[in-house]
Amino acid sequence: MRKQDVLRLPSMPAAGPSYPAGPYRFINREFMVITYESDPEAIREQLPEPLEPLDAPLVNYEWIKMPDSSGFGSYTETGIVIPCRLGTEEVNFVSQMYLDDDPPISAGREIWGFPKKYAHPKLEIIKDTLTGTLSYADRLVAMGTMGYKHESMAGNGERTRAALAKTQINLKLIPGVDGRPEICQLVAINLTDITVKGSWLGPGRLHLVPHVNAPVADLPVKRVIGAHHFLADLTLPYGKVVYDYNAAVEPEAGLGWSPELPKRATA
Repeated sequence: MRKQDVLRLPSMPAAGPSYPAGPYRFINREFMVITYESDPEAIREQLPEPLEPLDAPLVNYEWIKMPDSSGFGSYTETGIVIPCRLGTEEVNFVSQMYLDDDPPISAGREIWGFPKKYAHPKLEIIKDTLTGTLSYADRLVAMGTMGYKHESMAGNGERTRAALAKTQINLKLIPGVDGRPEICQLVAINLTDITVKGSWLGPGRLHLVPHVNAPVADLPVKRVIGAHHFLADLTLPYGKVVYDYNAAVEPEAGLGWSPELPKRATA
């Protein structure tokens, strides 16, 4: 295998790459998002600096069913997203993710730094209830329920499209062969080519169970604010580095912040 052949590989292993090159298109991606009020100190603990919490201590617990994903196939994922601030911009920090398919776990972690772990989430309609569950190591650790299509959102889906287009921030941490964090960055992602196919509001409930390896309950539910069910087509493009913990870098234009970045420590 020549050098140029190696450099053209989309992922490991070379004999059968785990995922193809992007960007990645998702058709009929179905979401259930339950927004709830949590503990401000717990939120602060989950946010890596320079991210800052908002005044309202809100958390989004999401289930996403993806039946048609280019390069990844069909799978379901679930996890916690924390609305926060990077400088003057409101963003979403992706704190935890659990899913049932290897290619998007590998690609998500290696390319964008999504905090993905293997587990067994489900999103399904059971009679009159949209129901999401998460099982980890054969134990139920999360269950969310929502009244099915109680209230259709009026208009052309702009509110839902804006929510999907909001900047997502991941903490990408990949150690080098010496065990040190060779890559330690905040990565920003913006979904593109978004077509909203349906959007509904309704009553919701969320139950989280403490678990050492799936610590979703570390952000406890104090009060459920509401639930949002929607269906969309969208594209996941490549991201950009907005903060490098190892080396001083210039911040991306338009993000409205200019932190003092730490120098990489030497052994």
